[in-house]
Amino acid sequence: MLNPAVTRLWNIEMSGYDRLPTEGPAILCPNHISFLDSALLTFTVPRNISFVGKAEYMDSWKTKFIFPAMGMIPIDRSGGERSSSALDAAMGVLRRGELFGIYPEGTRSRNGKLHKGRTGAARLALATGCPIYPVGIAGTDAIQPPDAKMPKLRKSCSITIGRPIKPERYANRGAEHLAWRSMMDEVMFEIREITGQEYVHYYAGEEPESATRVATITDVAKVDPASGVKQKLVASAG
Repeated sequence: MLNPAVTRLWNIEMSGYDRLPTEGPAILCPNHISFLDSALLTFTVPRNISFVGKAEYMDSWKTKFIFPAMGMIPIDRSGGERSSSALDAAMGVLRRGELFGIYPEGTRSRNGKLHKGRTGAARLALATGCPIYPVGIAGTDAIQPPDAKMPKLRKSCSITIGRPIKPERYANRGAEHLAWRSMMDEVMFEIREITGQEYVHYYAGEEPESATRVATITDVAKVDPASGVKQKLVASAG
């Protein structure tokens, strides 16, 4: 349920919330353009959400208590065993039948573009059998840009829950890593459709080595002939 205090601070347009299950596990994958994204999604979804957040938040007195209280699971972005333990904790959340949120881009977009999605959410979905819901957030970067210390009040933003992407369509498709990649490409396509962001085919925080490695996404997507569903972003060097 939307927190009344939030409605007095900002005008939040919400859509697609009726798509979320009233019970049982699901993964929410939002784009990430502002520090406020997790809080606003948490305040507007009527069920509790456990979020992955960067472990550095535990080093600051401003966030080390409030974020875990909101259900944040700290993840070490350097990878290895620490990152794996965070995904194990996320697996526990889903197996308890709860909602889990993870930013597929891995970090906030500092240029407003939508970046290539990492495969953690797909790994969880295929391991647990629960759906992924793409979430498109717009306008929060105007409320609190990446480097701003405080949010601006009385501004508007929107949060849209996309259609569920079900893991059974990607099961038994050969190599696991290809199934993960294909599923996340569909997630990112859906987020792009909701937000209208420009998609770049490299990870947030990284820059391509040369202009020839920048991938731009066309408006054409591969279509599964069996389901008629758009499957994967089609990239061309640009």
